[in-house]
Amino acid sequence: MDFVALIVAAGAGVRAGGAKQWRDLAGRPVARWSLEALLAAGARHVVVVIRPGDEAPAAAAFAGLGAWTSVTGGLERADSVRAGLAALAPLAAEAMLIHDAARPLLSARMIATLLEGLADHDGAIPILPIVDTLKRRNEDGVLTTAERAGLMRAQTPQAFRFAALADAWAIWPADEIPTDDAQVLERAGGTIVTVPGDPRLIKLTYPEDFAMAEALAAAPRPTRVGQGFDVHAFGPGDHVWLCGVRIGHERALIGHSDADAGLHALTDAMLGAIGEGDIGDHFPPSDPQWKDAPSSLFVEHARDLIAQRGGRLVNVDVTLICEAPKIKPHRASMRDRVAELLRIGLGQVSIKATTTETLGFAGRREGLAAQAVVAVDMPE
Repeated sequence: MDFVALIVAAGAGVRAGGAKQWRDLAGRPVARWSLEALLAAGARHVVVVIRPGDEAPAAAAFAGLGAWTSVTGGLERADSVRAGLAALAPLAAEAMLIHDAARPLLSARMIATLLEGLADHDGAIPILPIVDTLKRRNEDGVLTTAERAGLMRAQTPQAFRFAALADAWAIWPADEIPTDDAQVLERAGGTIVTVPGDPRLIKLTYPEDFAMAEALAAAPRPTRVGQGFDVHAFGPGDHVWLCGVRIGHERALIGHSDADAGLHALTDAMLGAIGEGDIGDHFPPSDPQWKDAPSSLFVEHARDLIAQRGGRLVNVDVTLICEAPKIKPHRASMRDRVAELLRIGLGQVSIKATTTETLGFAGRREGLAAQAVVAVDMPE
């Protein structure tokens, strides 16, 4: 189903210590978790509603991710939702999801289940049963026990047919504040189906909630491994490009782009880890626009595809196979450049070199080869 999404990230987060949507959770900003999950699930576009002045932290939090824009929200959540709906309306999507940035542990399964619920309904929301005893304290401090039969906890994201929700918001009284978007659709007479919620989708409200979220985020996720291999022949020239570093040499590597075998192998390994074909599928040598193109473009493209799927690079390992040029004097610069391109730590990058003991084309100095292996931590 064609869908867009809205992430509400305009809250002040006072009870959590402020600006919880931009705080770090297991190595990523809280709001980034949700954006990655929605893009990986196939959202055509995501609008993130932010507070005035939060443009810089939003850009930093979502660096490397595509298909998103931000709009400024209002004092109330309802104002933010209205702003997001207005921004998404021109896309004319069939369905939309509305999600709170403060619920970072969103799974692909939950998104798919909600969209399936829209087959015969105007809306679909995840719910959880209330298992604790409910107490109510009156103004005199007296506690009484509340009846919990029939009560449920609603979570986000909530899914809606876009037109149905937009029409419902259009008639919602301006002086009333709904507790969630499902309430708006309910009052307008829309049909809503409930689906089982996810206990992992906790809302980060208080400082202690982050400890629980960190523990949940640390739970194992599938790790995918990709490998790549590339070869280029030597030809006339005075330098080569290897792993993003220009190295003076008596000959050049021949190729349609800059012939950086190290980055080509790395790109193929990254694409392979997420089942996205090979470098030729994305940058065909028959296309003149890639003539002499820097191979850094290819690596950045593969990096962004991984991020859009909700994946994280665990580590990369590149081996250069050649008699010359000598790699060791340039290895530190190569590691720095690859870490910069992939936006990962230096300790996650390995660059090695070996020879073929004068055997084969590499041993005869007719060309060189490179192989790469990457590990990518992916959502379930």
